[in-house]
Amino acid sequence: MTKNNSVLSEEQTKVRRSRSIALAVTLGVLVLLFYVVTIVKLGPGVMDRPM
Repeated sequence: MTKNNSVLSEEQTKVRRSRSIALAVTLGVLVLLFYVVTIVKLGPGVMDRPM
């Protein structure tokens, strides 16, 4: 396995950063969606149960 020591251009760095931001936002939206769906499926009475 060889190590690639190439230097990215400024444009490549910007594209990589924007792709990383898009992936992070997508992941955050998915986490929020799963959280909301879980709370909705559990129902409003989940907080009223005795401990």
